[in-house]
Amino acid sequence: MAAARLEIFGDGEALAAAAARFVADRARDYIEASGRFTFAVSGGRTPWAMFDRLIEADLAWERIHIYQVDERIAPDGDPDRNLTQLLDRLPPLVSLHPMPVTSADISAAAREYAASLPARFDLIHLGLGTDGHTASLVPGDPVLAIDDQDVGVTREYMGHRRMTLTYPVINRASGVLWLVSGSDKVDALARLLSQDQGIPAGRVAASDQLVFADRAAHPSGDALQA
Repeated sequence: MAAARLEIFGDGEALAAAAARFVADRARDYIEASGRFTFAVSGGRTPWAMFDRLIEADLAWERIHIYQVDERIAPDGDPDRNLTQLLDRLPPLVSLHPMPVTSADISAAAREYAASLPARFDLIHLGLGTDGHTASLVPGDPVLAIDDQDVGVTREYMGHRRMTLTYPVINRASGVLWLVSGSDKVDALARLLSQDQGIPAGRVAASDQLVFADRAAHPSGDALQA
């Protein structure tokens, strides 16, 4: 697999603005070509900033389908839920496909969510943890070994079990957009860019990967203009 391409921006605000432009342009291209755009999103500060800008774009929102990359198993409305943040940032015309993490049978719910996914996502957004995790593919969890299911359920991690997309569906995506910001991500980002198999993020093998990072996460690089 080719290494991910890297673009560096001066700060998190410039990164979020560039990411919003990238997603909007990609959405327009896919809607023109196929009539719809399928986009799976992770949680975190940077993507929420991206969505705050993306909402201002002139898009055919009724043709956009938003899925979740991962979600904490917690009640509806819980502030720790990624869905809680998404609901505040999406126009009503968007088709939102939330992970069914309140189901009494979480394993069956994961299978049902997997059955609802597109055969191949047009774009998946991923973040990067300081420990090298991405989505909820966390170090040492059995979910890392899943190779025959598109959605899995983790052990408890930072206070919650989680539902997450797995490597097979991520690696099938037409594109992966990584958003990485902050000085605490320097080591993890270097390992991601070197395709270090020792961290979960380094095992993502989608054929088209683009990393947007801020200068704090990659201080040795030259930043692009916002």
